[in-house]
Formats: sequence, C-alpha cells, structure tokens
Amino acid sequence: MAILLAVFTVGSGFAQEHKYAAAEARQAAMVMSIDEAGPFHSNWNSLGAYQIPDWFRDAKFGIFIHWGVYSVPAYGNEWYPRNMYIEGSPTYQHQIAEHGPESKFGYKDFIPMFRGERFDAGRWVDLFARAGAKYIVPVAEHCDGFPMYDSGFTSWDAAKMGPRRDVVGELERASRARGLRFGVSSHRAEHWWWYDGGTRFDSDVRDPRYAGLYGPAQPQTMPGEPVSSKEPDPDHLERWLPPDKAFLTDWLARSTELVDKYHPDFFYFDWWISQPAFQPYLKKFTAYYYNRAAQRKQGVVLTYKEHALPENAAVLDIERGKLDAVRLLAWQTDTSVSVKSWGYVRGDTYRDSASLIDELVDIVSKNGNLLLNVGPHADGTIPVEARKVLLEMGAWLKVNGEAIYGSRPWLVYGEGPTKVPGTGKMGTDQQNFTGADIRYTTHKGSLYAIALGRPQNGKLLLRSLMKSTPYIVGPVCSVQLLGSAQAVRWSQGTDGLSITMPNDSPEEAAYTFRIRTAAAGSCI
Repeated sequence: MAILLAVFTVGSGFAQEHKYAAAEARQAAMVMSIDEAGPFHSNWNSLGAYQIPDWFRDAKFGIFIHWGVYSVPAYGNEWYPRNMYIEGSPTYQHQIAEHGPESKFGYKDFIPMFRGERFDAGRWVDLFARAGAKYIVPVAEHCDGFPMYDSGFTSWDAAKMGPRRDVVGELERASRARGLRFGVSSHRAEHWWWYDGGTRFDSDVRDPRYAGLYGPAQPQTMPGEPVSSKEPDPDHLERWLPPDKAFLTDWLARSTELVDKYHPDFFYFDWWISQPAFQPYLKKFTAYYYNRAAQRKQGVVLTYKEHALPENAAVLDIERGKLDAVRLLAWQTDTSVSVKSWGYVRGDTYRDSASLIDELVDIVSKNGNLLLNVGPHADGTIPVEARKVLLEMGAWLKVNGEAIYGSRPWLVYGEGPTKVPGTGKMGTDQQNFTGADIRYTTHKGSLYAIALGRPQNGKLLLRSLMKSTPYIVGPVCSVQLLGSAQAVRWSQGTDGLSITMPNDSPEEAAYTFRIRTAAAGSCI
C-alpha cells in the first residue's frame, strides 16, 4: 500500500507518468493563481451572482450517457470496477468465475476488449434529437479513472487505449452540428477511494505499473475506524477520509481541462465533491468555468448534489429523485431508462416511455429539467429497449412539446391523488400516476393542463380552474386537446373546469389541454 501511494504521488515512477503529473501541476497552479479579472471570483458571494441561462430553462430535456470500460463485463452495474475488488461480493465472485483471480486479470484487462467498433457519434446524436432532447451529456470520466476523452494528464484514456478515439470530442462536434447544447460529466472525485478494496488482497491494484489507473486507492474511512466494505454515511462526507493535496490538484486539473478542451455548455459533478476538502478547489473551478464562459459570451450550467454548492451559485441536481412542489430556482432530475445500472448490463430492466413522459411532465411543472440516461453496449450500439423508449418519447413531444419546451411553471404545479415524496432523495422519482393527476405549465400566454393518464370515463375536472379562482384573470374561453382536431366540450363551474375528452383521442401516456382565458373581453 505504501509503495502504491508513493508511486501515485510522484506520478508513477516512470518518465511518462512524471510528465503527466508535472502537466497536472502546471494546470492546477494556473487555475489557482489566475487573475480573476472576470465577473466572478472564487468566493460564494461572487459566485452567487450566477444566472441560469434561458437555454437551460427552455430545454427541459437532456440525454445522459454512461459508456466506458465497465460496459465490457456488463454485470451488476457501472460500479463493477470497484465491486470486483470487494472480497466476497457477488461481483468479486463473478469476476473470479469468469476471468480468474484479480491478480491475474484485473479491470485494466478489460480495456483492450473495449473497442467501441460500432460507435457512431452522429447516429447517437440523431437518435437523441429524435427523442426530443435539447442537450447531450456524456460521462467524460467515471469513478473508474478511465477518461473517455483525449486527456493531457494520463496515458489511461479512450484516445490512447481501447477504442483509441476521443469519444467526448466526437460527441461534442456531432451535438453542436445538430444545434444541440453539449455538456460533460465528471465523477473523478470518487476515484480517491474507488479501488481501495484491491489493496487488501493479492490483486493488480497493488502493482505500481498500474498506479496511473488505480491510484490512489485510499480507504473511505477516517484513521482509527474499522475497515469495512460498508460505506460511511453518505449524508456526512466529513466522516470519510479527505483527499490529499496531490489528489485535489489532480481533480482541479482534470476538471478544468474539460472546460478548456470542449467549452461545455453544461457541467455535471457527482456527489463526492461535497467532501469538505474540495471546497477551496470547487470555488476555483466554478469561477474558472464561469469566467471562461463569460469571455465566450456563453451561458453555462454547473450542477451539484445535496449541499455541495450554495443554491444560487449553480443548479441543484437530484439523482433518481424529485420535488413535491414548485422550486423558484431551476433544478434537474437525473435518472435512467435502465433501472439496475447506469451503464449497460445484461438482463437489466427498462422503464417504459409512459412512466418517463409522466416523470418529465411532473418535473417540468415544478420548474425542473429531466436528464435521462442511456447505457450503450460496449461495441457502441444503443440497446433496442432504450431506443424504443426514446423514440416513443420523441413522438409524444412532437405533439405536446409546446407545453414543455420554453414553458414556465404556473402558480399551481398540479393537482390529483398521487403523492410525490418531498425528500428529494434518491429513489423517489417513480410514481404510478393516473388520469386524475394533472400538471400545469404556461407558455406564450396559454395555460396547459396535462393529464398523466387517460381520464376515467373520458371526463376531467380541473379544480384549480373553478369559477372565481384567483389563479387566472378572467374566465376560461377556449380548451383544445393537442393532437386532436375535434372540439372539446367543457364548462367552468364553481367546482372547477369540467372537460370531456374528444371521441377521436388516441391512447397516450399523457393528454395536454391548451387553455386560454379571457381578459378585458378578449381571448388571449
């Protein structure tokens, strides 16, 4: 273990790795010492002046992509590279049964098998555009420490090994060519402890030759705590062993490298940046990202989880979770088409399009965006299950998109019997909505009421639009079902706005009614 740590600290002991370590140090030093002459400075008061760009508030729907070496074993989930080194775990046992002991066949040995021979950035982006997505966010580096781009700070990346392609760069060019916004995701912070399990038994993690991939492989727990496969409390990251200065320098260099190389419109960090040791470096990164974007007159979005950043300095992201009310500041849910894993695994379960359309509508009604993940096969093809769901979502958005894109929340987000947990915690994003669950949005003077299912007996009562409601100025003067040419029968009474569905309405995941009200004697 001591040898591994020493090797990581100096780069790896070899001239090539030392070159990378020196380059990282120069990049981080530049960022830390840069004259903050731009509009933002590395303190939370200054960064709190950040304004969410309109493109993000208008976009509503993006695609997340988890594709990496972990797609090769395709077992368990995208934490395979960590779990294969946790003695006694199902993944550890699977690894030995399929490939032999980790001392003979480690995670590094999957890299030559990760060829991506059928990867086509243009075809991916075409599918995502047909799905209705407005921004694309590949994982640039997952916790496994294998960047999916051409990094100047490591020899272990997809441009130099495996597919030998700058995957992030190809997706960036394809996205912008289609007029879509482009983002990146970094999970580098978690790499500090990612491979620590492999230091406890005879595995290739202990081999100094591979420290550029596996290091620093530090324990999760603070000194004196018993070694356990169980993680410390994820809500109290101060109880985890903090990263040292060398790793924080590495993190800052790699994060800002992505800013400099790809000028992302959107930057996503995973949860471990909440560890207190990241705070000074996170401030520097945020100021650097915002200032570089300001120089290009580019509106950018940085997301955070839990309490990593002040809420007015970036955009809150809730992983597989939602809110139960309108949030005045824009926010985002990230979830996946696949249920068991973010990356591709054999035998995964997939969400259906109806549940994801309902989730999108629910989120948008509360001032949020949906970032929906897909996990491609190792060869670079999109699973047929995910492709089907995306195209069905795109077909719905083609008809109903005017109630989603560019919309803003109404005074009331919705009504109906189904309750959404208000914790904002992981695992709270799926509900079984009904036709009596209504969500509201507004756009260009119209109010949209979206039923999250087919109303029972074809009848709908919108209680928030009763006569004399204080939520609108003037009475309702027209109601139209999007996608139907047939007139809608409706009446506004003291108990609400009563709507009868047209006879020609097809079976849909959700039904959108455009409602206009009268003001000063005219219909608007």
